Formats: sequence, structure tokens, C-alpha cells
Amino acid sequence: MKTTLYAQMMKVNLRGFLNYAFGSAFYLLIIFWLYPGIAKNAAAIDSIVDSMPEGFGRAFGFSGFDSAEAFISGEFYGLILVLILSIVCVQLSTKLMAKLVDQGSMAYLLSTPTTRGQIAFTQAVVLVTGLVIILGVTTIAGFAGNAWFLGDEYALDTSAFLQMNLSAFLLFFAVGGISFLVSSLASDEKKALGIAGAITFGFFSMDLLGKLSDQVEWIRSLSVFSLYRPADITNGNANIAATSLVLLAIGIVTFGLAVALFRRRDLSL
Repeated sequence: MKTTLYAQMMKVNLRGFLNYAFGSAFYLLIIFWLYPGIAKNAAAIDSIVDSMPEGFGRAFGFSGFDSAEAFISGEFYGLILVLILSIVCVQLSTKLMAKLVDQGSMAYLLSTPTTRGQIAFTQAVVLVTGLVIILGVTTIAGFAGNAWFLGDEYALDTSAFLQMNLSAFLLFFAVGGISFLVSSLASDEKKALGIAGAITFGFFSMDLLGKLSDQVEWIRSLSVFSLYRPADITNGNANIAATSLVLLAIGIVTFGLAVALFRRRDLSL
């Protein structure tokens, strides 16, 4: 890794990381603030959800409102955080690699005593650092929200909460790796953004569609998002070790391929 490049890229992108991080944290705090009022009417709300089509609750991560972590998993970790981090991965991976090639900045970097491998690996570390910052701030906000709004009356299962954050990080470590691989092979910024976006939101749509109906549930197995199940974590039904290892492996392989293939590709700079 090239430390000077890493420092410069972090300086350029830190404001964006913090904007996403504090936006995510703010939304999570709103969810914590809302929960005490929701908990008083949990039975009535659960009955409304139960009256909806069977796949609706699975699709949007509703696992009941009788616990704080169940409410948070459905209202935040099941959809909002997924959309935020999907956008981060697609946009940032494109900005870190394909945009530099497209605009000619990569030629400047390669004119310095820096190898292609060092550049690609450093940019990958910047992307992973961004995910760590966003989820780190989000996790801290969750503990703050628990202390401020829930207290002892609505106890939060901190173990499940930490597992949801770990699972979210590993999911987007994998998604980020896939997007970064696309960006490392593309010379056109718009094309890289389009392909990475289509893959990411295509996987998301396949997972969502598979949860809506048992008849097409098999489609979920084709999506990396099927390995992320915050509702199962809150219910105690998730195989967190197995899914974590698979997501970690996908991320390592795709980031590794991105660095290796970028070193060997023919660049017209």
C-alpha cells in the first residue's frame, strides 16, 4: 500500500464518508426515538403486518415489533442501510478507479514511483476504510440511542445489534469488492457506474423478489444479498458464522482479482 496516496485519497473522500456516516446515524437515532411509542402498540401493529401478504414481511425484514432489535432490523437494517451502502459502494468504487482512468489522472499516478498493484490495493483499502467509518459511526449511534431513548424499559439485545452491524459490513465488503472489480476493468466512468449499479441493484432486486413469493424463492440463491438476514439474527435463526465466512471470501477474492487484473490490463493513457 502507498501511504501517501492513501492519505491523499482519505483527505479527498473523508467528507463524503462522514456525510453518509452521520446521515445513517441520524436516521438510526430517529428509529430509536420512535420505538418506545411503537412498543406500546406493538400487538396492534403486528396484527396489521400479519394481515398483509405472507411475503411482505419477509421482503422488508419485518420480524415483529416486540423487541427493539426486531424493530430496528426491519425499519433500518433491512432496507435503509442497504440502500445507503449500495450507493456508497457503487459510486466510490467508480470514483476510485474508473474515473481516474477516464479523466487521465491515473497516468499522473503511474508517472510517480508507484506500481499499478500499489495503486489498486491502496484504493481498495480506501473503500474498505469508508465502510468501516460509516458502520462504526452507525454502531456508536445505536448505543447512544439505546442509552438516550430506550434505557432499561426497552432493553436492546446488544449482541444481536453488533451481529447486524458485522453482517452489514461483510455484505458490503463483498458488494464493494464486486463493484471495485468492475471499476478496475473499465476505462469509462459512466460504463463502470452503470455496470456496477446494475449488478448491485440487480442482486438486491433478486433477493427482494425471492422473498415476496415462495414460487420464485430460488432466485434468492443467485444473490449475494441472500446471505444478509438481519431479521434472522434478531430471531436467533441466523447462521452468522457460515454467512460471514462466505461474504468475507467473496470480498477477498473480488478485491484480490481487481488488484491482479488491474496490474495486467492494457491501459491507453
